[in-house]
Amino acid sequence: MGQVFNFDTISQYNDFNNHETLHPLVSIIDFSKAKERTGPKMHFGVYCIVLKQVKCGDLKYGRNYYDYQEGTLVFISPGQIIDVENKVDYYQPIGHALVFHPDLIRGTSLAKSINDYNFFSYSTSEALHLSEKERQLVLDCFNKIEIELKQSIDKHSKKLIASNIELFLNYCERFYDRQFITRDTENKGIVEKFEELLNSYFSSDKPNILGLPSVAYYAGELNLSPNYFGDLIKKETGKSAQEYIQNKIIEVAKDKIFDSAKTINEVAYELGFKYPQHFTRFFKQHVGSTPNEYRILN
Repeated sequence: MGQVFNFDTISQYNDFNNHETLHPLVSIIDFSKAKERTGPKMHFGVYCIVLKQVKCGDLKYGRNYYDYQEGTLVFISPGQIIDVENKVDYYQPIGHALVFHPDLIRGTSLAKSINDYNFFSYSTSEALHLSEKERQLVLDCFNKIEIELKQSIDKHSKKLIASNIELFLNYCERFYDRQFITRDTENKGIVEKFEELLNSYFSSDKPNILGLPSVAYYAGELNLSPNYFGDLIKKETGKSAQEYIQNKIIEVAKDKIFDSAKTINEVAYELGFKYPQHFTRFFKQHVGSTPNEYRILN
């Protein structure tokens, strides 16, 4: 088993990349200052946003190669493990990174919203691919943070740095919205495949075996992270992936209820509900009547 580098502090990540620690809780990294290395396996206890200054032609989106060439942003949150595949050839890292410890944002407005930035849970294959204009804006944000780091630490430092990080992350949200739009063709293909998977699920014996389908199940079937899949479905359909699944369950349930040869309990089990009373409660919540009432009224 190869060595794993653990980055639980900013100074550890700075040392790994040959950087001076200007602030104990945050740093801007210029990877060109790092020594040549082979691909490491890294465990992060800090937030890290890496701007890779490389062409993206060797990275794939599904079966297709990325068409953005100017730069790539990869978001890493505490607890994640990143493994760079090349373990043989030495290479010079190129790019920049913002790295900050969770303690930096405690008590700030960013602490309340950090979990709303779903892209921290996207996989590296779902990275953000920037235009040249967007890349320059990212570098400007990094530069503003670096300027503040070079000031003497005072009572304003934490608030100003956290505010600049929050501004940067808000720009990233805008960039991801743009990426969902520019990849509209691929996204529509995913929505269509999702619909096909839903239909095939309820026309098979999977509900009896696996129970009710989940967002994570379909994300896995489509080789996407649950958060990226959920955000993509929301952008494309206006509904959350969970709502989409629930609507399908109701649609199938209504068809099955019309078969008077089946009891409501049988319908519940065929849909994947473990307990019939859960199905009754679920159906009434979404339709406004119980399955039995719906059968009588229709």
